[in-house]
Amino acid sequence: MTNRTFCDGLPRRDLLKIGLTGLFGSSLSIGNMLQAENIAKAANDRGLSVIYVFLKGGLSTIDTFDMKPNAPAEFRGEFNPRSTNVPGLQIADLLPKMAQQMDKVALLRGFGHKNSDHGPADHYMLTGYFPQAGFNPSLLPNNQRPSLGSIMAKTLGPQKASARAASPVPTYVCLPQMHNSAGAAYLGATCAPLSVDADPAAPDFAVPDLAPPLTLSADRLNARQQLLSKVDQFQQRAELEANSRAKTVDVFRQKAFDLIVSPQAKQAFNLHAENDKLRDEYGRNTLGQSCLMARRLVEAGVRCVTIEHSNWDTHDGNFKTLQRDLLPQFDPAVATLFRDLTDRRMLEKTLVIVTGEFGRTPRINKNAGRDHWGPSFTVLLGGGGVKGGRVIGASDDRAERPADQSHGPEDLFATISHLCGIDPEQEFLTPEGRPIKIVNSGKVIRSIL
Repeated sequence: MTNRTFCDGLPRRDLLKIGLTGLFGSSLSIGNMLQAENIAKAANDRGLSVIYVFLKGGLSTIDTFDMKPNAPAEFRGEFNPRSTNVPGLQIADLLPKMAQQMDKVALLRGFGHKNSDHGPADHYMLTGYFPQAGFNPSLLPNNQRPSLGSIMAKTLGPQKASARAASPVPTYVCLPQMHNSAGAAYLGATCAPLSVDADPAAPDFAVPDLAPPLTLSADRLNARQQLLSKVDQFQQRAELEANSRAKTVDVFRQKAFDLIVSPQAKQAFNLHAENDKLRDEYGRNTLGQSCLMARRLVEAGVRCVTIEHSNWDTHDGNFKTLQRDLLPQFDPAVATLFRDLTDRRMLEKTLVIVTGEFGRTPRINKNAGRDHWGPSFTVLLGGGGVKGGRVIGASDDRAERPADQSHGPEDLFATISHLCGIDPEQEFLTPEGRPIKIVNSGKVIRSIL
């Protein structure tokens, strides 16, 4: 992970200091998370999983997937376009591996929205709702609306491991950490993600607060569970007195314990079991190993994996940073993800979304950088019912504005909901009893289906 800071001055540390407070903690516990199983609805379930690659800071799409080689020098930048495996489609020459996977990818060019500030734009792209007054991006977490993974947890519940049993893996996972706006909002802890809070590229990678060391025996875990039961007796009595439904706590706590000792769950999170050659192909860095972990998780039954990768906030030295640091990691990671999913015949059941919260300014600034730009950028989608090798929409000659009908976050979420078999008109209730639709009046982008 990079240690660069964003333009708002906030340090982007490698690991968030929030998440599960402990194996059976009283705040966001795994047991509470697994209560989502009680609200699973399979009526429209296509068994689709989603991998959302969120490039925090904002990918410069004018330098990658919507190049303008004929624009004036102060716009077009330093990179050259190259042909891809789709006739007539060109992307940046620094993306040779992606160029061979573009038949699997649809590009939404001229995509845009009305905000160019990190916090609000993040929320918009992760939830489909523009935040209202009172939004504070410094809070952890900070959702006025539920994120995509939480929506899937609420409406679809866990994948089925068999006709009768739910998959033992979590429904929604964030890695390598949870973004501030990737939480469940008013849907509550039952729909919250499991935050890995560890770098998959680290040699000693393991998931804190979820999987014990792989050498820890089931006997020792059982002993710890018995000790925990004795320690918690007083707390449980208090909970029973305060809430008649608190007796369900033990049920979900047992489910959490079952998750930890489940061979399937252990295997899904055991990245070290993966083939070394494939790990090298993805890239031995945070983004590469996160993409590989995401593939392993959806293969094991996780509904949604959100990957947050920083730092794409290239105000200074945009071209040097892209060429030296960011694109050499992005190209093998995302290209191998598409190829790997295809080889395993998983792509039709896995929707991959790649985007930042916005793009970068078409005009290059005085520091050879590009600033925030929400009015027009490009979003990548592939798999899960999306027709690859297509370009939908367009930006103008300088990539400043959409050249034709523009799509935005509401349309993106309407399209995702359609592909997942989720009714976008379905309403959730806030704690105040206010009905809120899953999608805020967006329209399905049918031209990519």
